[in-house]
Amino acid sequence: MRKQFGGRFTKKHAEAYAASPQWDGKRFQNLEETTMEINFRTMPGLLRKQFCEREGREPKQKLPIQPFDKEAFLAPSDKVKFVWFGHSVVLLRLNGLTLLIDPMLGPDASPIAPFATKRFSEYTLEIIGHLPEIDLMLLTHDHYDHLDYDSIKKLKPKVKQYFVALGVARHLQSWGIDPAQIQEFDWWEQTKFEGIDITFTPSRHFSGRGITDRAKSLWGGWAIKTSTENILHSGDGGYGIHFKEIGKRLGSFDLAFVECGQYNELWHQIHMYPEESVQAAMDVQATCAVPVHWAGFALALHPWKEPVERFAAEANAKNIRFLTPEIGALVMPETGNKSVEWWKQFE
Repeated sequence: MRKQFGGRFTKKHAEAYAASPQWDGKRFQNLEETTMEINFRTMPGLLRKQFCEREGREPKQKLPIQPFDKEAFLAPSDKVKFVWFGHSVVLLRLNGLTLLIDPMLGPDASPIAPFATKRFSEYTLEIIGHLPEIDLMLLTHDHYDHLDYDSIKKLKPKVKQYFVALGVARHLQSWGIDPAQIQEFDWWEQTKFEGIDITFTPSRHFSGRGITDRAKSLWGGWAIKTSTENILHSGDGGYGIHFKEIGKRLGSFDLAFVECGQYNELWHQIHMYPEESVQAAMDVQATCAVPVHWAGFALALHPWKEPVERFAAEANAKNIRFLTPEIGALVMPETGNKSVEWWKQFE
């Protein structure tokens, strides 16, 4: 079996997952009914559009990434710093620790498909060599655009600890990660890590890396709380009742990285429209929102700039503060960084 598939789901795993309220005996379930309108009738046309009709769905030139400044990133600060590397990859510095979320830095989001889904930026795996030691890696779910074999293997010498969605450990272990370094989480499970409260939060999505393991691991987001700041990474997923519950239980948030991109009417319940992304930020009581899950890959049929443009328009209409940093730029939200419409210089 190809390494990219990760660990094989077994009866032993099913027995372990039986303790989860989200496990129905065969697979993990969302909090509310969730469907996708993809079937044998719609699939051929969808695949043709996905791999053959690329005009406007990806930039005509590769998107640049700002050089990583390790010294500035590690410089002491009382407040959070972050770098967004495109799509959903977020590097955080807070409490003197470095956290890395969904570090898919590989060049292809469809590594097992007959056609590649190429990244909008080049040489992203090389970024890993410039990164500092990673105190904690957080993984939201096991889809290829969030969990990448090549990235994990290259990051392995740098990472001290992994917090992952329930069921994702089997992939890491199959790639040589020490089980003692991995901790799995069900929704709402919480722990302390070096003085930081970490909570795995629900989302409305699904999982799987092959034909037989659909919904055989969990999906979600991460809430990260220090004595002075509260941060959320929503993970992937459609709009739902969970956002208000997250806000009620864990809000308000000083900073929320919110999924925004790769949506389609055929799978609207598992990926939000940009206007819903803004509403999700409002539901979790976010002071400042950052749209992610865009500017990395063309995984849906919309123009590549559309997610951020619709998000910005809605956020401005709702008077919600937001940041749209350049890919790779070091951001310190407390300094009042202004959103830069950097994408407008690219076709």
